[in-house]
Amino acid sequence: MRLGLALGYWGRGPDPRHLDLAREAENLGYDSVWTAEAWGSDVFTPLTWIAAHTSRIRLGTAIAQMAARAPTATAMHALTLDHLSGGRMMLGLGLSGPQVVEGWYGRPFPASPLTATREYVEVIRQVLRREAPVEIDGRFHSHPYRGEDGTGTGKALKPITHPLRAGLPILLGAEGPKNIAQTTRIADGWLPLYWSPTRADVYEASLAGVPEGFMIAPMARAQVCDDVAEGLLPVKAMLGLYIGGMGHATRNFHADLMARMGFEAEAHRVQELFLAGREEEAVLAVPDAFADEISLVGPRERIAERLELWRGGPVTDLLVTAPDPHTLRVLAELNS
Repeated sequence: MRLGLALGYWGRGPDPRHLDLAREAENLGYDSVWTAEAWGSDVFTPLTWIAAHTSRIRLGTAIAQMAARAPTATAMHALTLDHLSGGRMMLGLGLSGPQVVEGWYGRPFPASPLTATREYVEVIRQVLRREAPVEIDGRFHSHPYRGEDGTGTGKALKPITHPLRAGLPILLGAEGPKNIAQTTRIADGWLPLYWSPTRADVYEASLAGVPEGFMIAPMARAQVCDDVAEGLLPVKAMLGLYIGGMGHATRNFHADLMARMGFEAEAHRVQELFLAGREEEAVLAVPDAFADEISLVGPRERIAERLELWRGGPVTDLLVTAPDPHTLRVLAELNS
């Protein structure tokens, strides 16, 4: 199992620790470093900055939001950074949810998320292969554009720049069972939002027939500390936001996933509190048991024991969000 460093997205401003953590991860032999975006900092600019200050570690987006860019624009970002980094780029994509897509990007959330994802990936594949001009007459993506409100003069094009790698890896941040199953067919890897090594059966049916070399790369908070309950607080804060605040009361993919993982009543309670403006209570309502299952928190000996559970399953890459170099170093030692 390879280790990666997941830096996430910025809060109020850039995190001054990120570059140092990325460099430390590279020095420790971590395989990859990943950035993210929500409705603030973008995903590609920080990754480019990190690329310029590292030389070996692979670079990934976890995730780039599809609604933020046309698929050809996303492909341009990926092929550009792949060239500049010497072939280190991995493109992680995700649909996000209706609240973000319609509220932040001002676009309709696709009525058929699986079709929209499949078309988006197909356009990017065509760009990267550069075998012919990009052409697709899809339900959500049309190249050239064929809508009645267009001029009808669009021309099919292929990229001026020759991509460095036609097979640049594409990973998807899928959550629903059908979306995960489709991911195994159209992508090179999957970026689970939550993964419990003791509940791998939740995904078993969706992952049937996974091709050789397919990446399964979940993210997990990691922190070497003496007080497990205190170490879990950042995990619970993240869960409170995602389950309570990143989705509508009637349509929240993160809450649905928590429910499928055996915490349905607790997920509904977190949602209820968060949407009522009682955010601190929502965080405290996140069960310690769930937060603990999807993270690696506690003294070194405890983390060593729990890391073996992760190593014993189908996970190929563990992407850790770690707040300090010491934690990165301990994980590297334990995973060697």
